[in-house]
Amino acid sequence: MTAEALRIALPPGYRVQDALAFHGRDAQALGERVEGTRIRKGVLLDGVALVLDVRIDADAGVAECLVDIGDTGDSGGAGAPAGARVSARAREAIAGMLGLRIDPAAFARFIADDTLFAPLVARRPGLRVIQAATVFEALTWAIIGQQINLPFAISLRRSFIEQAGRAHPSGLWCYPEAVDVARLDIEQLTSRKFSRAKAETLLRLARLVADGALDLAPDLAHAASGDPDAVSARLLAVKGIGPWTVNYALLRGYGYPDCSLHGDVAVRSAIGRLLGSQTRPSIAEAEAFLQAYRPHRTMAAAYLWASLDTSAA
Repeated sequence: MTAEALRIALPPGYRVQDALAFHGRDAQALGERVEGTRIRKGVLLDGVALVLDVRIDADAGVAECLVDIGDTGDSGGAGAPAGARVSARAREAIAGMLGLRIDPAAFARFIADDTLFAPLVARRPGLRVIQAATVFEALTWAIIGQQINLPFAISLRRSFIEQAGRAHPSGLWCYPEAVDVARLDIEQLTSRKFSRAKAETLLRLARLVADGALDLAPDLAHAASGDPDAVSARLLAVKGIGPWTVNYALLRGYGYPDCSLHGDVAVRSAIGRLLGSQTRPSIAEAEAFLQAYRPHRTMAAAYLWASLDTSAA
């Protein structure tokens, strides 16, 4: 095993709990483990099994990170130029895992005089959108978790990692890449409580990506300020992937700052509560409501989700 050390600066007032809560959702800690302010996550990048070991020191304003390379699988070795590529992807993954791609300050300025959102921001200043380590992870999680409760979704995700991922020498399991999932047959998923529709969509997506017919490579510089229409069109062309899945992937995978989650049940419930309504708005009504917060709808969704959490900020 080899390891690369990284040091990432954190912004003032960085909310450690946002990252810890997101990456600590699976109590069984198969692929991610949170201990204090340390996050360890297994992931396959270019066929290389890695554990991203992130120690957050918000007081010092830094995250000390180790990229722990377990084995190279089918990649043929992690030497240059493959090693440099994996290192760059690991840096991108950690930036997403820490929620550093979208600056929440822009949204705070935008809604400073907004009577609805200003109180939400005041309760949780600096809230960050924590992301998955890869676009493929964000997409597959969206497919796995859609229209089922969170505990069941987490158990399915755990099965998915066990079926297609790879064990790292540290004991964590690494989230699979498309090529790993593409090797599965549908019965391996349906026998583990996946609906046939979910299993078919997961395998269809994985095989398109593995065959090179669908490019998920994130253009992170473009995502910071650009129009995600081209990415959306590519994803919507995949049978079984709809607008909600696409917007979730744009938010949790690519880090686009203006994703409209109007189809999300929790977002719609939060909008209803924010407006003092006893009923949840329709998808069309939620979409119209969120239009007023362009080009910051990603942060609007984050604060709407957070508003449903009654625990301390």
